[in-house]
Amino acid sequence: MFRKILSVCTIGLAFASAAHADDAMKALNFGIISTESSQNLKQDWQPLLEAMSKKIGVKVNAFFAPDYAGVIEGMRFNKVQIAWFGNKSGMEAVDRSSGEIFAQTVNPDGSAGYYSMVSVSKDSPYKNLDDLLKNAKNVNFGIGDPNSTSGFLVPSYYIFALHNIDQKTAFKSIRSSNHESNILAVANKQVDAAVHASETLERVQARQPKIAGQIRQIWSSPLIPSDPIVWRKDLPQDMKTKVKDFFLSYGQSGADAAQEKAVLTKLNLGGFKDSSNAQLKPIRQLELFKQKVKLEADANMASDQKKVKLDDITRQLNDIAKS
Repeated sequence: MFRKILSVCTIGLAFASAAHADDAMKALNFGIISTESSQNLKQDWQPLLEAMSKKIGVKVNAFFAPDYAGVIEGMRFNKVQIAWFGNKSGMEAVDRSSGEIFAQTVNPDGSAGYYSMVSVSKDSPYKNLDDLLKNAKNVNFGIGDPNSTSGFLVPSYYIFALHNIDQKTAFKSIRSSNHESNILAVANKQVDAAVHASETLERVQARQPKIAGQIRQIWSSPLIPSDPIVWRKDLPQDMKTKVKDFFLSYGQSGADAAQEKAVLTKLNLGGFKDSSNAQLKPIRQLELFKQKVKLEADANMASDQKKVKLDDITRQLNDIAKS
């Protein structure tokens, strides 16, 4: 009798689980990081999401949050199943939110990368990065979201760590905002200089050329791998296949290719290509190098404790290099 009851319960649970999985696949949430206002982002991404809904047979909803962490946490708690991230936020999603990279954006010229930049107003006295840093105490500076690759991680290493500068105390003031807001703040002279991504600048140049004409760039980083598209690892395999096929074919061929290319143009993209978590390798190295430089400069840490931490970073860097 007990076995019959157990069997019935097991079958019931299986049906309930299957029904829940089926319900879950009636809609997917696509996370969009806050590089610009949600209004602009929704306007640019919505046609692609509608095309995805049609192609995969499941409604795809746009998911916005006021900062990058909101999208990362959304994926962690399965409120977001697929998302467009930068590399730093993508790394956080992979490490903390069951994320997995499956595709990468491609630029209109076919390249797979972009740059972090620092801009000042067109009539600023600062001609280059050295000028700016020498006068940092007089500078109101705009930086990006802490989970932004080009807005925070890259400048934190190439501008601040390599120059032994504490960004929190170096400037007259420092404020954090998204790329578009930082560009607007420089153009309107609310800050003296600010970080932003090259791809956001290109969108502002197309959408608000007068604003873009009010600023000039005084620093550009080495090339950063272009943005990853990430899904939750537990997304059903058949859905993964449909989603990946959609991204890799979007704007490339078929009856709707011209219309899709117009959508990609608004997103300042040329398309998408196959990728994996391996694209995070240089970003992981960058993060560890930044930690290493900070540790080496810490005069208050005991030497034996510092050695342990530095040895651990060296080990991690070696592991990444071998992978």
